[in-house]
Amino acid sequence: MKLDEMLMLAGKEILDTLEEGVHVVDRLGVTVIYNKAMASIEGLPRDKVIGKPLLDIFPNWTRENSTLLTVLSTGDSIVDREQSYLNFKGKKIRTINTTLPIFQNGQLVGAVEVSRNLTAVTDMTKQIIELQQKLIEPVLRKKGIKHYHFDELIGRNDRYLEAIKIAKRASKSTSSVLIYGDTGTGKELFAQSIHYGSDRQNMPFIAQNCAAIPENLLEGLLFGTSKGSFTGAEDRPGLFEQAEGGTLLLDEINSMSHGLQAKILRVLQENYVRRVGGTKDIPINVRIIAATNELPDKLIESGQLRKDLFYRLNVINIKIPGLNERVEDIPLLVDYFLREYNEKLGKDVWMVSDEIMEAFKRYNWAGNIRELKNFIESAMNLITDEHVIGKEHLPSHVLELLHNKERLIEDARYEVVDDLNAHIEQIEKEILKRVIEMTGGNISRAADQLNLSRQNLQYKLKKYFG
Repeated sequence: MKLDEMLMLAGKEILDTLEEGVHVVDRLGVTVIYNKAMASIEGLPRDKVIGKPLLDIFPNWTRENSTLLTVLSTGDSIVDREQSYLNFKGKKIRTINTTLPIFQNGQLVGAVEVSRNLTAVTDMTKQIIELQQKLIEPVLRKKGIKHYHFDELIGRNDRYLEAIKIAKRASKSTSSVLIYGDTGTGKELFAQSIHYGSDRQNMPFIAQNCAAIPENLLEGLLFGTSKGSFTGAEDRPGLFEQAEGGTLLLDEINSMSHGLQAKILRVLQENYVRRVGGTKDIPINVRIIAATNELPDKLIESGQLRKDLFYRLNVINIKIPGLNERVEDIPLLVDYFLREYNEKLGKDVWMVSDEIMEAFKRYNWAGNIRELKNFIESAMNLITDEHVIGKEHLPSHVLELLHNKERLIEDARYEVVDDLNAHIEQIEKEILKRVIEMTGGNISRAADQLNLSRQNLQYKLKKYFG
């Protein structure tokens, strides 16, 4: 076999391993390459497509609805454009396409298209919206469920008390609120306290983590869908409509694309929503509380948060300090969680030992209050009839985590630091490395131990270790 034949064969094998569909046509629109993924997306056998003109296979395609025909006509590239069309079986296909012209000696000789399949995702949209409604509606009707109020915000640290004071003032207002705090500091507790301390307390409170849902599903979830907006779509209200008269918490709002952020901004300015695929403007009366675990200034600088949306949300600003900034509150929180788990687990624990309390005060608390609560819960499940939590009652991974961070903090006290941010990053990197080693590389277990989301942990691992 000749070298060029071997290379061509290898190229075809590689194309068939890709998850993205690849479709190459010549200047007349005749298919030259049609990989396995593209055949799967469109539900067509390759031998029925290769060597055939596009319009023989897709007679309804035009420049307006086909990125391949557009590029062949204009010679211009198209990047990340959504395309929706019917295949020859009448099934609706939705893709995100990047389509590029192919030139040889300055002449247009064809086009190549790379497609990501959205068909399955749009089918999933309907299921997620239906499930979300089933979960939300019983919560709105059910009485006696857990609601958080200001008296459950535990602390005496000056900065924490200042955050509570601002939140109490916010409960007397209808303006938008932006809450900033690291993971586990209690942003939703503050948001609920504002809602249940306001005139809207008898109306819905709905919280949505914007990073937990793919972008193309999130839009339908927030704004609702209209019949026909995608295959199988029905007329369904989104979270804005379901929160009518109440409060909608949008956590990690910076995870949205700029396009979706612009739609949120319009809702804030105009007080109406338009369902996906709909033409009717629906008036709403919903208070928006947004939250982020990264500094808004940095998010704006990095382009993750639109300036205009930030200014519209930041009418009332609340910054929740991390637990390592309010060490004096740790004994109060420990006592609160002991009482909570004594009641839940039927125990009679009075305190933690002086040794454990001292370790808690020196610990870094990357997961903040949530991490402390998990530590106490773990110990309460291991204790039997004792009244004091000692190190023998902490799981081994917690003890090792405490020991490692204490040692790193202790070592840091005797070092001369030229660049504080770089030094903190080095400490964080070392902690991540040790926890990953402890858990045998299990991301889920490591995330649980660090009280980070899998997404956040994977981001940090990629940042530090590539």
